[in-house]
Amino acid sequence: MSDFERVVKVAVVGYPNVGKSSLVNRLTGSREAIVHERPGITRDRKELECEWNGRRFTLIDTGGVDFADPDPLSGSIRDQARAGLADADLALFVVDARAGARAGEHEIADLLRRGTIPVLVAANKCDSVADIPLAAEFHALGLGDPVAVSAAQGLGTGDLLDRLVELLPAAQERTAVEEDTVRLAVIGRPNVGKSSLVNRFVGEQRVIVADEAGTTRDAIDLPLLVDHASRPQGRRRVVIVDTAGMRRQSKVSESVEYYTTLRSQRAAERADVALVVCDAGDGVTAQDLRVADLAMHSGCATLVVLNKWDAQSPTLDLEYERARVAEKLRQRPRVLTASAITGRNVARLLAESITLADRRAGRIPTPELNRFLGETVQARQPPAKQGHRLKLIYMAQVGTSPPRFAIQVNSRSRVTRDYAYFVENQMRERYALDGVPLIIDFVERGSRSAGGRRGSGGRGEPALLAAPAEEQ
Repeated sequence: MSDFERVVKVAVVGYPNVGKSSLVNRLTGSREAIVHERPGITRDRKELECEWNGRRFTLIDTGGVDFADPDPLSGSIRDQARAGLADADLALFVVDARAGARAGEHEIADLLRRGTIPVLVAANKCDSVADIPLAAEFHALGLGDPVAVSAAQGLGTGDLLDRLVELLPAAQERTAVEEDTVRLAVIGRPNVGKSSLVNRFVGEQRVIVADEAGTTRDAIDLPLLVDHASRPQGRRRVVIVDTAGMRRQSKVSESVEYYTTLRSQRAAERADVALVVCDAGDGVTAQDLRVADLAMHSGCATLVVLNKWDAQSPTLDLEYERARVAEKLRQRPRVLTASAITGRNVARLLAESITLADRRAGRIPTPELNRFLGETVQARQPPAKQGHRLKLIYMAQVGTSPPRFAIQVNSRSRVTRDYAYFVENQMRERYALDGVPLIIDFVERGSRSAGGRRGSGGRGEPALLAAPAEEQ
């Protein structure tokens, strides 16, 4: 993050279950931070953009801090909260006005008083005018006048934002993100090493790692700069999104896990590339294939990663796994090995991801596409029905991200699924598009453009659009 333009940050800290994430959602006007009545839901620190009266800043939502909790996971959450404070320009200390000041909150206040950044106290859960006097108790924290606020009702949030903006330092704000920034979602089953891999990418313990499956619950965005030959200066901006583990729907037994899985799916929808992380000890499982298929239907390019290769079983046949992925997944993503523990192939994963993102956003010249079309017809004659043969007349690219192509034909009803797959696979082989979603519209001569035909869903419809009226 140090290589990015400086952005003003506000760390939102406090005791567990005081409504920090609810307040963050209210202030940002979003539902990005997970909210649940059970304490301890937020674990990693999550950064969300906020704007008030023309001033832009970032809110860092952190997990609840309880110094008395001996659980090692609580210790990791405290470390993440401290890291959020170290990276912030201002601390927003959220307390529960109805619960009153607790001993643990005095410990947090002591930590904040010894810090170097200004602190603003938000007395949350003042859901009515009658609750406002409850905020006065928190003067005893020694951090100035508390602001009575209600994340649930929205009361006092304007006053809170006014005070917050007044205290923000006059730091320079971040400039617009460059258009060639690559969004990379790290997705997969629980406990396959996604967070360990993300920490290896960024070079620090940025997200919590534990043996317990399901530790990550939010989708965490982490920006960094990566050395890559695609830029003259040799560096590309990448935003890595660490996500919660995705289990089969029948295994999702509680509402918290349902919403974390939903956020993982949304992360894939916002991504340019998805790294589908698998456990090398298990090989590519049926659930891994389902996760990869979800990424494909989200419109992002995919790369399958066999993590924990340092501890993989010697009986695992890598070539068999690659052949199985090519057979089962239409997108035919590459299968690479890596180790988050040793760092093996980690830099290569980032380089391959950037290359995939560029191919997903790239364009192929029309003359080149029509040469390809002619060679494809020569390699395999199009099918014929009732004595009339399908003719492929003209081809052009009509969209990017993911790439979309239109092929003009003499009769769309003569297009068979088998031949459509053949054309798609020839394209992947010719233009190195393995792992990149392709949309191919077969447009009958004289009909309207591809955009007006069935399946013109753009990014959300990456499947090949070539289903004939009658399949052979």
